[in-house]
Amino acid sequence: MGFPEWLAGDERVVHHDHRPARAGQVTAWPAWLPDDVRASVTAAGIEAPWRHQTELADLVHAGTHAAICTSTASGKSLAYLMAVMAATASSEPSLGRPVGDRRHRITSARPHTALYLSPTKALAHDQFRAAKQVGPPGWRVATLDGDSDQAERRLARDHAEFVLTNPDMLHLSVLPQHHRWAGLLGSLRYVVVDEAHRYRGVFGAQVAQVLRRLRRVCAHHGADPTFVLASATATDAGASGGALIGEPSVAVVDADASPRPARDVLLWQPEGSVHREAAEVLARLVDQGRQTIAFVGSRTQAELVAARATEAVASGAKVASYRSGYLAGDRRRLESALHTGELAGVAATNALELGVDISGMDAVLVAGFPGTMASLWQQAGRAGRGDRDALVVMLAGEDPRDQYLVQHPDLVLGAPVERTILFPENPHVLGPHLAAAAQELPLTTADERWFGAGMVSLVEHAERQGVLRRRGDTWFWTRPDRAVDRINLRSMTGAAVQVIEESTGRIIGQVDAAAADRTVHPGAIYLHQGEQWLVDEYLPEVAQALVHPVSPHYWTQPVEVSDLQVLRTKQSAPFGPSGVLLHLGDVRQTSRVTGYLRRDERTSQVWDQTPLDLPEHTMVTRSMWWTIPAGLCTEVGLEGLGLGAAAHALEHTAIGLLGLFAPCDRWDLGGLSTPLHPDTGEATIFVHDGTPGGAGFAERAFEAAEPWLRAVAERLATCECESGCPACVVSPKCGNGNQLLDKEAALRLARAMLG
Repeated sequence: MGFPEWLAGDERVVHHDHRPARAGQVTAWPAWLPDDVRASVTAAGIEAPWRHQTELADLVHAGTHAAICTSTASGKSLAYLMAVMAATASSEPSLGRPVGDRRHRITSARPHTALYLSPTKALAHDQFRAAKQVGPPGWRVATLDGDSDQAERRLARDHAEFVLTNPDMLHLSVLPQHHRWAGLLGSLRYVVVDEAHRYRGVFGAQVAQVLRRLRRVCAHHGADPTFVLASATATDAGASGGALIGEPSVAVVDADASPRPARDVLLWQPEGSVHREAAEVLARLVDQGRQTIAFVGSRTQAELVAARATEAVASGAKVASYRSGYLAGDRRRLESALHTGELAGVAATNALELGVDISGMDAVLVAGFPGTMASLWQQAGRAGRGDRDALVVMLAGEDPRDQYLVQHPDLVLGAPVERTILFPENPHVLGPHLAAAAQELPLTTADERWFGAGMVSLVEHAERQGVLRRRGDTWFWTRPDRAVDRINLRSMTGAAVQVIEESTGRIIGQVDAAAADRTVHPGAIYLHQGEQWLVDEYLPEVAQALVHPVSPHYWTQPVEVSDLQVLRTKQSAPFGPSGVLLHLGDVRQTSRVTGYLRRDERTSQVWDQTPLDLPEHTMVTRSMWWTIPAGLCTEVGLEGLGLGAAAHALEHTAIGLLGLFAPCDRWDLGGLSTPLHPDTGEATIFVHDGTPGGAGFAERAFEAAEPWLRAVAERLATCECESGCPACVVSPKCGNGNQLLDKEAALRLARAMLG
């Protein structure tokens, strides 16, 4: 099927890149691969491996921690499964190195085991099916997650040779009861960490500590597993993989030898709504017989895009929506319908980007930049079927980053994906995991091997707080409760707030505790799956918000006041020739939601403002900031409120564009700008991490400050709006309703700072 002619002539296509097809490069099976494993793989229809598959298999079979970074559908699973099956599935196991000290391991019928970790339950189940398809008869493979019943848990604990689970289950169930799992852990040969690029920021730091705890417990039981990391999109995977598992680095296999079809990538500048135009393109491609996935940013938009495309399809072909929250049966039926061709199109959130066994689509639409280049190419990788050409269309949203990218195609097509950033040493992360580790096995100074040089000071702090008790050189957990129950791997802000329909008691949804004051305060309009709900009562002490359905003609926006106090400056450096200084350090943020605005749903004009009495919140985190001397501000005609409006607009645009230089989006960050900050004595613009202790994004902002600010200046200069819009200075998360923003003055200030 050739390139669609109607797309070639559409003026909304601002760039077209064509990549030719490529043949694959096969090689011989490894000599160490047992005959029964080789026979089962070839019986599954795989006659010979690609070169990158054997390269990884040889490394991990020899006991080298390694990462494989090749494209979607390039056979990464078989690459690590060869070594896993050689050790755990064969009647004549093949081992490339000594297994470890087995003195503590209990007697087990399983001489060798392997563990697979994925960010989602769905992906683990997909990999379970893939393993069963290629593995020898009798290979005992099991999944373990929150939905597993007692029989399935016993199978995984006592019998399975390959267990597929997720970090949450490892953290909450396996490690706290490691003596019951000693048969698995004491014979653990390999640990596979799939979708490794997903472990970034605070979530990545949390999982990094879980893996350190796993390695420590395995060592106690006499095992020393080799780690295998897999990702379709990763940059500097050696260093980031090492940081994840607690090693200086890991070996990397990234030369993809699998075949690939030709691919066309289009950048699309919408004239109107990005989601309406995505529905239009989806319908036209489906009518042409091209099976297509449209990725969108929210559940509501997935449903709306699917509904609009269904109305526009002339051929009668079926289009559906797919989002997280579907039951397993619904998800499998959707996969089956896509596989058989019964379903010609789907509008999906990133639930389909990760965790569903769907590849080989004819076309992929990406409606709005998905936050990182890694996610963009993960989604784009779904396109490509045999010798049929692949089509990828990225439709730009209103966000400053989207607009910048469509004006700089080289950043989409030629730049590497973002380096995975995680900060395992964050004391707010490490401290609770040390308590969990002490409950698993008493801590000693020798455990710095796993937890780093900062371990002892944090343990002594926990001792002073009464969390741990010291006897000699050993620290113990002596409390009756479980330490792991105080740690949520996916959030650092406490239990999520349940949104409950007051009349029925039905749980409508949930909101992260950090966002609850802003989204489910009394009087807020809460949007869920296309329906609107009015918050009648907000009960943060019991993590509940009571709501009832409404159809108002307005939406609500919180009003928030915040302040930053500089606690410690870690680094400072000159920035440009004009006296501006760049800083990195720790800050204390104080914030409080003081009220909310009601805005007209059609015009966004403010109807009124209602005050709220909500508590103040404080957080210590990592920040970068610019200090701008008064003389420079005077030179460009900025002072007082005018300087404040310029700095405020510049701050918004900078936060919107930092994702070009770090794997984050504006919701991972916070900011503050002021014409005179009491701690610096000058005009100051802060951009800080949005989580306690920091996530590593502020450090990356400090490193990339000059190209980042140049991108900000260019976005301000090239945006076609008159005085500010969502594509430049208007922010969807501004605490004071985007008041006092001056786009033109922000451009003058940015240029002056750059000299």
